[in-house]
Amino acid sequence: MMKADPHSEYPPEDGRYLRGDDYSPVAVAIILNTSPEKIPTQLENLVKAGVEAGAALSGTVQTENIGFEKMICNVVSNPNIRYLVVGGPESEGHLTGEALKALIRHGVDEKRRIVRTDAPAPFLFNVPMEMIERFRKQLTLVDLQFEGDPELIRKAVWSCLQDAPVSFRGCWLHDMGAYPEPPLSGRITWRVMEPWAEIIDDKEREAKKRALALMERLRKGSRQGR
Repeated sequence: MMKADPHSEYPPEDGRYLRGDDYSPVAVAIILNTSPEKIPTQLENLVKAGVEAGAALSGTVQTENIGFEKMICNVVSNPNIRYLVVGGPESEGHLTGEALKALIRHGVDEKRRIVRTDAPAPFLFNVPMEMIERFRKQLTLVDLQFEGDPELIRKAVWSCLQDAPVSFRGCWLHDMGAYPEPPLSGRITWRVMEPWAEIIDDKEREAKKRALALMERLRKGSRQGR
């Protein structure tokens, strides 16, 4: 099958992930429901199982805004990634798993809000719409959320790597080759507001406030880590 070279800057965004085979067709996202300093061994084992089985990227994701935007940037810069295996628990404060599956299945509306999710701040203001749509078109979701068996993650990744379709959880998975368009390159821009994303009610205003607070915490953490 056809493979493609990732963008020269791949993966453009840092994060809590392990990098594996750049030509692998699968990435693994484990939902994180604790602080980054207290990641339990069980979740670490799921992340390691993904990359050890052959995933291109395997890591955790916690927030339904900045976390997704970083993931989008990394996936669309590598056309070889065609599957996203989602595992781990739910993040009660963010509803990250629900929001991620809603993003892939339903996309975002004209205000960049993820459709059909009850997550508190599901706004993707910091990446172009082109990248959001490419992320959705490029990926097939493999939903293993709420199942904590590393061997199940391994089996899912293995299934995505096969030349011929194999049955997994009622689906037929195989390495379908690279997405037939060049990689997209970009990083999140740290925008919160745009003219087409005007806040019009208290719910959205509160979501913006939470997003701003999260960005400030991330900036402070970045400065401290230098």
